[in-house]
Amino acid sequence: MKKLSVFVVVAGALLVALSLRAAPAPWYQWQSLATGRYMCSANDPGEGWKRHSGPYRNGACRDD
Repeated sequence: MKKLSVFVVVAGALLVALSLRAAPAPWYQWQSLATGRYMCSANDPGEGWKRHSGPYRNGACRDD
């Protein structure tokens, strides 16, 4: 009986650990409202920028 309860606890912990896998953040191309320049970022650069395109899978903002 003790072996079964240990197995259930270990199996439950393993299921929780597998469900918490992190996925990479999507990247977006942002355009400056002040200068019109573009940059690629996974995070919102803040005020003064608008999202131009995306999401992309890499930091180069390309689909390849």
